[in-house]
Amino acid sequence: MVPGLITAVLLVLFIGATVYLWRPSVKPEMDAAAQMPLDDDKEEIA
Repeated sequence: MVPGLITAVLLVLFIGATVYLWRPSVKPEMDAAAQMPLDDDKEEIA
């Protein structure tokens, strides 16, 4: 019983996170986060 509840809760959390991250309003923030490692390289070279 308990393992099934844990699985259900984790599934709901996964679906919620997926829906949140695929919203168009979050795209600029995610694009900026994706560029962070590349921006660090530019600062070291300059």
